[in-house]
Amino acid sequence: MARKPKAGAPADGLSRINHFVVLMLENRSFDHMLGFLYPDGQSPSGQPFEGLTGNESNPDSQGKPFQVFPIGAQDPNRYFYPKADPGEGFHNTNAQLFGTTNPAQGAAADNSCFIQNFAATLQWEKSQKGFTILPGTQETDIMGCFTPELLPVLSGLAKGYAVCDHWFCSAPTETLPNRAFALMATSQGHLDDKTRVFTAKSIFSLLQAQGLTWAVYGYTSPPLTRGSVADISNAPEGNFGLFSDFQAAVKAGTLANFVFLEPSWDSQGNSQHPNYDVALGEQFISQVYNTLFGSKVWDETLLVVTYDEHGGCYDHVAPPPTVAPDDSVGEFNFGFDRLGLRVPTILVSPWIPAGTVYRVPQGPDEEITPFDHTSLLKTVEMRFGLPSLTQRDAAATDIGGIFTLSSPRADNPLAGVKPPVNPKAASLPDKPTHLQNVQADLASRIPGRNETKGVEHHDGMVPPLKTGSAVEDYIRKRYQNAKAGPKKGRGSGKKKKA
Repeated sequence: MARKPKAGAPADGLSRINHFVVLMLENRSFDHMLGFLYPDGQSPSGQPFEGLTGNESNPDSQGKPFQVFPIGAQDPNRYFYPKADPGEGFHNTNAQLFGTTNPAQGAAADNSCFIQNFAATLQWEKSQKGFTILPGTQETDIMGCFTPELLPVLSGLAKGYAVCDHWFCSAPTETLPNRAFALMATSQGHLDDKTRVFTAKSIFSLLQAQGLTWAVYGYTSPPLTRGSVADISNAPEGNFGLFSDFQAAVKAGTLANFVFLEPSWDSQGNSQHPNYDVALGEQFISQVYNTLFGSKVWDETLLVVTYDEHGGCYDHVAPPPTVAPDDSVGEFNFGFDRLGLRVPTILVSPWIPAGTVYRVPQGPDEEITPFDHTSLLKTVEMRFGLPSLTQRDAAATDIGGIFTLSSPRADNPLAGVKPPVNPKAASLPDKPTHLQNVQADLASRIPGRNETKGVEHHDGMVPPLKTGSAVEDYIRKRYQNAKAGPKKGRGSGKKKKA
């Protein structure tokens, strides 16, 4: 079972939390998913909320202003918005924020070029293979934002517990660097997904050094994180599993102190990566929450639902400056001194009042470090007395002040809430996705054994795989094969009893 913290742990509300469960989904901005959560700009308790007024706009490619709009409840493609994959990565993010891929140092972002960048992305994708653009997609579709009615699970948790309206992804770029920041407080200078393995010390190592427990779960396939975070790649099998294993650990009351959950990465899956089915992600969030609610570990758990990066989806708030993880300059001469865009982040615990809007408190003369993914690392470090990983998490603002109730709530904000079902489910082709290919490459590098050749090592030479299902099968077989092969026993150890 998860180890209880030693003496000297925080005496405030954070000391009640022994399990941190992080569900990180894919590539959606705050406005895109939760901008219409509180249309009058405040929660029912009167806390300010920086969402959408409906007057925010961007010029289209002809220079005509086009306003944000709620995605229609009867739109047959409503759960596939923005109906194509927007521009991702450092240069596209700069173009969306500044109107140029190479902004001057200290330039002010106005977030005015999302439509123009989406138009350019659509043109480029039409000339490439492997991209699915739904019929009728327009450049202005990037301004479409979900309503609470379309996302009853995410919105229900946001209203029923706490929403962070000033939580930013850690770097203005794409998936793997931001996932590295979420677990290591650095991307080691990398700004794109070409680098797939990160060798910095992770939160898993910090926990392991103190005899605390951790686990990483994929949905129906082995987790990508196992291959991308080098210091856990050779950890014992017991630290990894599938979502069914997570459910079993919760039911048994043996959940680890820190748990990282991954979605499925295929185009038919529940990651919510544009333009995959957002309704499947709603169903996944519901599964995670309902697994935890009322369980043996519920009163000791914080569930964090967040997204690795904005993925090119519209948001109207300019990212603020931040603290660089170290003193070096990264790729594209970027100093990692400003954050990426806002991403939806929900904090769920029975110790949190309903209707909370949680952001870093700011006095009139205070400089603050806003929430980003390393705020969670800072909170875990504070809870368990762990050192910082880099200068970024050392300077991060923790979220420990969210637990303000004197007794845990018994009500269930999602009682009676049914996750949505997409009327056009599974309408996307079963092509291998970008992150499936990344994981297949990582899996190909695992030492393993087959019946006739002894040790087998593909060394990045993934066989030709034409469907996402074939890639999933390949990844599963590689990990199954590795279990019989040589292991060094490095990484996290046995789970210790209290």
